[in-house]
Amino acid sequence: MTAALTRRPRLGDWRSHEELAASRRARLPEVLSQAARTPFYARRLTEGATLDDLALTTKQDLRDNYPYGLLAVPKEELATYHESSGTAGRPTASYYTADDWHDLSERYARKWVGITASDTFLVRTPYALMITGHLAHAAARLHGATVVPGDNRSLAMPYSRVVRVLHDLGVTLTWSMPTETLLWAAAARAQGHEPGRDFPNLRALFVGGEPLSPARRRRIAELWGVPVVEEYGSTETGSLAGECEHGRMHLWADRAVFEVYDPATGRLGVEGSGQLVVTPLYREAMPLLRYNLEDAVEVSYDDCPCGWVLPTVRVLGRSAFGYPVAGRAVTQAVLEDLVFRLPVGDEVLFWRARAHADLLRVEIEVPDARREPATRALRAAIDEVLRVPCEVAGVSPGTLVPRSVLTGVHDVVKPRSLFGADEDWDKALLYY
Repeated sequence: MTAALTRRPRLGDWRSHEELAASRRARLPEVLSQAARTPFYARRLTEGATLDDLALTTKQDLRDNYPYGLLAVPKEELATYHESSGTAGRPTASYYTADDWHDLSERYARKWVGITASDTFLVRTPYALMITGHLAHAAARLHGATVVPGDNRSLAMPYSRVVRVLHDLGVTLTWSMPTETLLWAAAARAQGHEPGRDFPNLRALFVGGEPLSPARRRRIAELWGVPVVEEYGSTETGSLAGECEHGRMHLWADRAVFEVYDPATGRLGVEGSGQLVVTPLYREAMPLLRYNLEDAVEVSYDDCPCGWVLPTVRVLGRSAFGYPVAGRAVTQAVLEDLVFRLPVGDEVLFWRARAHADLLRVEIEVPDARREPATRALRAAIDEVLRVPCEVAGVSPGTLVPRSVLTGVHDVVKPRSLFGADEDWDKALLYY
């Protein structure tokens, strides 16, 4: 357990990027030694090999070596096992020791809006096999906060209950995908609450898991009247970057080596645009060497007013992919930004679009009184910025997100096998 014996850096332990890079180089021999204990890297690592000598580790490599091909410690030392969402075929497995969890929790808690013992923290991301809910839970408990384990894949936690918990418990911090916060706002209004007025204890919304355009971020902050604080990471790696008070996302370059891969040329660099490649420096159970997350990013080493001597990252993810319309690429990131530039008075929270070969069709949920000006303004913005033929239609609130989703309460019962004569026994053994 050599990684457990090594002190991990703290923010401010270094004064320059060069000093930080030197500390990473000093750490790498131990990282390679730990990786050589795994069946997968034992086949790849030759004597005297350095990180620069190695090919990228891919998601397919993780699938091909499911479940324990990248295990570097005895199974008895594992604390948790996880699988990431959205994998095809074999799962992408990840596992952590108790010491790994200290590292994970410390990194997640590096928020400019700190987590304290006086906080009530609603965790509204999946628990299950993904790491996201467990990570926020562990970080909050590390700092003494009260955790409300909300999940978001459970019938026991519908949006009506989320709003009740936010309001009645005086929740101060939340962790969710950005889209969730818009759904909460709609559900709150459906129950007679106003998001920016009736939740006075709320002081920040922590978000991650999907790209967030500047305009949507501003709209969420306007709705709730609190800062929106982004986090970036994955089930395979835990937290990789967090946001400073100036709104810039910083890579935790004291805890991992970050590289940018250009798939077109095969080149790896320390900054620029491409796919993010990561080598964790303090991973005990499952070392990863040059792991390609395949997320599109832009990495920069420009100075930041916050004083953190860390590179910054702009995460584009799948939003960098564009659908062709009339010879031009239309991306979700740009289209989302145009939608949320509409005035807050238009009350547009939900939208969808379909890219045809020669036409972009967009629908927005908007109250009848604002339908004509909102659709006209969005159509003009698309014409100006995207310059593609488009149709913009306004639909009534409840069309894209049904009111029953926002207000419904599900029956969640224990399974049973004995029923009365007038009861529905087709529900035998089912949890609903």
